[in-house]
Amino acid sequence: MASNKKEKFSLKDELFNSQKVEKIAFEIKEVYSSFKATHFTKETLDKFPELELKERIYYIRDMLDKYLPNDYQEAVNILLLALPSELDTNKSDDDFGDFIYAPYSEYVTAYGCSEEQLDFSLQALREISKRFSVEFAIRDFINNFPTQTLEILEACAKSENYHERRLASEGLRPKLPWAKKLTIDYHAPLKHLELLYSDKTRYVTRSVANHLNDIAKVDAPLVIETLKRWKKSAKQEPKEMDFIIRHALRTLVKEGNEDALSMLGYSKKPPIKVKDIRLHNSSIKVGEALVFEVEIVALDDTMLMVDYVVHFQTKVGKLSPKVHRLKKFELVKGENIVLKKRHPFRANMTTRILYAGEHLLEVQINGDIVAKDRFNLKI
Repeated sequence: MASNKKEKFSLKDELFNSQKVEKIAFEIKEVYSSFKATHFTKETLDKFPELELKERIYYIRDMLDKYLPNDYQEAVNILLLALPSELDTNKSDDDFGDFIYAPYSEYVTAYGCSEEQLDFSLQALREISKRFSVEFAIRDFINNFPTQTLEILEACAKSENYHERRLASEGLRPKLPWAKKLTIDYHAPLKHLELLYSDKTRYVTRSVANHLNDIAKVDAPLVIETLKRWKKSAKQEPKEMDFIIRHALRTLVKEGNEDALSMLGYSKKPPIKVKDIRLHNSSIKVGEALVFEVEIVALDDTMLMVDYVVHFQTKVGKLSPKVHRLKKFELVKGENIVLKKRHPFRANMTTRILYAGEHLLEVQINGDIVAKDRFNLKI
């Protein structure tokens, strides 16, 4: 009897599977007739069941090293010839390319991050970036050869290809998730961002905003000053500039930074009256949801950004806060609104381990905590 159960989605199998491996093997064979495509495919796939996503990238990289010529430049030239056509430059966003080409840039980093191969390797990464993003692979070059790599990335910032332009920001992000830490000073890439903030492609401007959001975690005044100057320059369309500002300030806004809130039109201590949080349950179990309401009355016309903060219990018995967006809106004088939220506490969360005990819930409006209550979580 057929099972009605849905198979669990596997990202690693979606991105790296037999069809994808056969695809690159065929492409390489097309330009390098001595390539043992069948052996490469079998040896690569035999190992896949025991490998996670990033491990598959590195394993394909190592298999390429095994089956390609020993000469580094000859091997990379084969990979470059085997690349598909450049990604469609008519698109403007979310066009990362096919992940199966990630091992190509990792090959360049693993075997060509040296003074002898530097110029060749950096140019190879530029070519690969037009098919798949290489912001992770280039970070070894930034750390080991900062002057030369920053120069190349400045050239990328002026490129007609928006994937190269994005790389000039994304590769230099000081806190790029899941990436190697950079050893250069975070001020060094500012000249690259100056070339990119007026870009007409959202894929690029989102990266610029994310880059500034990274910097905001260590130097808020620099980010505020930079955004004000960019806005005053009028080099970017007003709507897109507003997007960059909102996206770049999101961490500072959650922290209640007064300058950040002011740039977005929110005032500290808005003219409102807030009633206490009303918890539907003061005690919940894992698998259930915390449900709460809060009522706000406007004493004058005002713009409000309402967040709620859950302080989770940790393994050592301390509380760890996490800010969540509730609602952004305007109220006119005398108007009131009741906001209701259901926050689930799911078992087997991938981002957090839940621990039993007393938790704290806070409501934050325009960066200030205006109400709080406690609840108990049972495992």
